[in-house]
Amino acid sequence: MPCPPSARAAAPPAPAATFDRESAAFARGLRVVAGVDEAGRGPLAGPVVAAAVVLDPRRIPEGLADSKALTAARREELFAAIVATSTVAFVAASTERIERLNIRGATLWAMSRAVAGLGVRAELALVDGRDAPPGLACAAEPVIGGDASVLSIAAASIVAKVARDRIMSRLGTRFPGYGFERHMGYGTPEHLAALTALGPCVCHRRFFAPVAALLAA
Repeated sequence: MPCPPSARAAAPPAPAATFDRESAAFARGLRVVAGVDEAGRGPLAGPVVAAAVVLDPRRIPEGLADSKALTAARREELFAAIVATSTVAFVAASTERIERLNIRGATLWAMSRAVAGLGVRAELALVDGRDAPPGLACAAEPVIGGDASVLSIAAASIVAKVARDRIMSRLGTRFPGYGFERHMGYGTPEHLAALTALGPCVCHRRFFAPVAALLAA
C-alpha cells in the first residue's frame, strides 16, 4: 500500500552552483571567464536584459543561485555584493529591437553586447541556455540550466533580473495602470485585465500573442 505522506522520503535538494567550470578554464590557462544570462524573455512588455559577470575567485559572494530561486530582497543584496566584487556589464534590448530581431535574436544581441561591455576582454563566456551569442570576441560554452549550476552564470542571472526589475518599476511610474512594478510585464491576470481595459502601450511586445490579439480586435 502507498506510504503516508509523512513516511515518504523527502526529495533531495538540488545541487548547488559551483565554480567547477571556471576552475577548469583556469586550469587550461584562461584567466578571464564571464558568466552570461538574461532576464525577461517571457514577459509581454518591457526589454529583455542580458548580463555578463566575471567573478573574482578570491571574493565570490556567498549564496549565489539562480535568480528565480531567490527573493527580491535577497537578489538586491547579492546584486550589491556582485557589483562590489566583480566585473559586471548589462545591456537592455528594447521592445523595438525585440520586434525587429525577435526575442531570441534580441536576447543574443544583448548577451553579446554585455560581454563586449565588460571593460576586460573575456577569454571564455559561459552562457546559460542552448545558444552561443554571435559576434563574441571569445570562445563560448552554452550551459543548459547554467543559472542553477555555474556560479558565474548565477551571478549574471541575478544582475540581469535586478536590472530589469528596476527598469520595469520605472516603467510602472511612467505608464500607470498596468502594474509593471508588480508583475514586471509578465502575463498575470492583473496585467491581462489592464491590457483589456487600457489597450497596449509602447512598452508592449506587439507580436506576443495576448498583445497581438488585442491589436487585431
